[in-house]
Amino acid sequence: DLRRYQPDRVEDLIALNALYRPGPMGMIDDFIDRKHGRKKVVYDLPALKEILEETFGVMVYQEQVMQISNRVAGYSLGDADLLRRAMGKKKIEEMQKQRERFMEGAKKNGNNPAKAEKVFDLMEKFAGYGFNKSHSAAYAYLAFVTAYLKFHYSAEFMSALLTSETGTTAKVVKYISECREMNIPVLPPDVNISEFTFTPVLGKEGEKDAIRFGLGAIKNVGGPAVESIERARQEGGPFTSLYDFCERVDLSAVNRRMIESFIKAGAMDSLEGTRAQLTAVIDGAMENGTRTQKDRASGQSGLFATLIAEEPASSHPLPKVPDWTPQEKLAGEKELLGFYITGHPLDQYLDKAAELATHKTSNLEGLAKGTEVALCGILNAVARRRTKEGKPWASMQIEDLEGSVEAMLFSTQFERLNASLVEDKAVLVRGLVLPEENAPPKISVQDVVPLENARINLPSLIAIKIPMNGASQSDRAAELQKLFSAKPGDTEVRLRLEKPRDFSVILDITAKVRPDKEFKAEVARICGAEAMEVLAG
Repeated sequence: DLRRYQPDRVEDLIALNALYRPGPMGMIDDFIDRKHGRKKVVYDLPALKEILEETFGVMVYQEQVMQISNRVAGYSLGDADLLRRAMGKKKIEEMQKQRERFMEGAKKNGNNPAKAEKVFDLMEKFAGYGFNKSHSAAYAYLAFVTAYLKFHYSAEFMSALLTSETGTTAKVVKYISECREMNIPVLPPDVNISEFTFTPVLGKEGEKDAIRFGLGAIKNVGGPAVESIERARQEGGPFTSLYDFCERVDLSAVNRRMIESFIKAGAMDSLEGTRAQLTAVIDGAMENGTRTQKDRASGQSGLFATLIAEEPASSHPLPKVPDWTPQEKLAGEKELLGFYITGHPLDQYLDKAAELATHKTSNLEGLAKGTEVALCGILNAVARRRTKEGKPWASMQIEDLEGSVEAMLFSTQFERLNASLVEDKAVLVRGLVLPEENAPPKISVQDVVPLENARINLPSLIAIKIPMNGASQSDRAAELQKLFSAKPGDTEVRLRLEKPRDFSVILDITAKVRPDKEFKAEVARICGAEAMEVLAG
């Protein structure tokens, strides 16, 4: 609506903010037409022009209702406020008294009775919708300033926003998803770089700005621990190993659980060793750190300073243990950060998801109730419940690379699909859209299939119609040949060379292709939207 309206002054923002609520939203189209001169602005009484000119003749604010009753019917501003309240409560008996008083005052001030009554009817209609202008002005100004900062200082703004929501995982995940949509990378937490808060990383010329994940947003990590880490970095530079880390930080503030959280979250990936190796030596590193700090505090370290300085870096070798699998690493990140940061479980299924999914979680808004959709994502927050009548059902989140959507498995489908509801499983979910008023839509689950088992059904024979007019035929032929080479598969191809009202030639060719979504899109670009036809499944 803002783009259609094209505001050019703060007053425009104030008015649209007041209108953008249930009820007055119905006036927005009319408001926009008046702004751009597509609809004429008419004032029923001369006094209305000065009051309603800034809102193009539309009663938007409570203050306008009060001003009209004051200027047209001679109400005091105190009585005008009582009139506004009465109109908002829609008390019939009180409104009749007010109507008589308004008409009497309007007539006394020389206004046309018929037009005055029309104005009162409009006041009565819009008084319940009216918004306090002083409130709207504050909201609109704040929205304008934050929008300006978000556009011109995106990384700084989103860093501050993420920091403000630290501790509320759902909000942090939501805004990180928004950062990705804004093409702002969110870098993993790092004990050698990160601060307690999310911080902007401003790229040099030609580089993207980014945001560094704050250590304070990792579960189980508190402020004193991060303060100790930052102080140790300032005094002795970056940490080189987990043993070095435990020798330098305050182990009364940084406990074992926090170190394990740092490792799982990927915040210690810059140290020597894999996540599995670091986890295996936590206890040894902490014992060594405690002993070293005690010796340092008692002054004993001075006796052996020369020997210690000469010890090789490998004096604390890491055990040879298998590293965690990518799935285990991602599961740890999800547990401690609330989302996957170094990858996503769907990454290995991207090609399959591109074929099977009809929609992404980010583009379900506006779909009609009952629209059939297929989503590829990870099942999260699976909760099995029972209705008051004792019938089982389940709720869950379906998360893809764009975001997440809430889904429900009703009792009619529960028994058939219950076993398929596995937490953190990559699945294909077929369902029906359930729009929600003033909230994102939900999904009624109709089928759940593990993505590893989901099949892409491609046809065995297709036909491609090539129009013999317009673009150069040699160009079309060259592009199709290039496409066939790039998409080899098992589907046979038949070409139809057609010239309207002249001839049609059918050619069977030796090339076999894989007619996936990308293939279909390319054929449509080269030969037209309806060029490809499935002849055999």
